[in-house]
Amino acid sequence: MRTLLLVVGLSFMIQGMGQTPIQKVKITDLEAYIAKSDHPLIVNFWATFCVPCIKEIPYFQTTVADFKDQRVELVLVSLDLPSYYPAKIADFARKSSFTSKILWLNETDADYFCPRVDSRWTGGIPSSLFINNATHYRRFFDRQLTEPQVGLEIKKMLTP
Repeated sequence: MRTLLLVVGLSFMIQGMGQTPIQKVKITDLEAYIAKSDHPLIVNFWATFCVPCIKEIPYFQTTVADFKDQRVELVLVSLDLPSYYPAKIADFARKSSFTSKILWLNETDADYFCPRVDSRWTGGIPSSLFINNATHYRRFFDRQLTEPQVGLEIKKMLTP
């Protein structure tokens, strides 16, 4: 019996090791993360129920991987409902093969957090923020991007 419990326990541990924990953050935490970034950063706002979001995330992942030598980082910020955190978001991310860092924005007032990301953001998703603090590059998109657009924007972000 002890052997069976050990095997079951180990199998749960191994399954869990492949998943990156989803961190709960406030908008102030995200602002601090962005401000402290010493490398090019893309912050993508999405939700599990947003079809255009799910369509574009693979573009971001594959294109960012092409720029790994330049240390470009993709952070996926989930705007899902509190009841989705963390299990449903993690399960969806695992099934969708998301490999990037995932944060869950623990905010409910879009009138508060949206303008802190960009003054023009009305809360629509997908939305993406491209930042390179070293070159003072900051560009916000409040729409779905295509794979070529993601690549082009990363190149602009990397240009001194």
